[in-house]
Amino acid sequence: MTSNTNPPSLDGITLEAIVTRLSETIGWDAMGATVPVRCFTHDPSIKSSLKFLRRTPWARAKVEQLYLQQARATNDLVTLPATQSELLPPFGW
Repeated sequence: MTSNTNPPSLDGITLEAIVTRLSETIGWDAMGATVPVRCFTHDPSIKSSLKFLRRTPWARAKVEQLYLQQARATNDLVTLPATQSELLPPFGW
């Protein structure tokens, strides 16, 4: 039996998907309490958050960490194929 010891990865998950999921699941108030930035606390929107997070690496890292914590807590990690070959149909179709 093998166990998955690799930490979850955000490969393939867009920043927009992360912010959208967090805003829908925990809400802007909780996001602002965890990562205290104006784009979460004053008239929050996906667009303003993306603009700020793309220009601010430390805040983006905190939001990504928050996403991973929430996903682990709810067992709702997005599973993506490990390799491109898993996306291709088998031969002989």
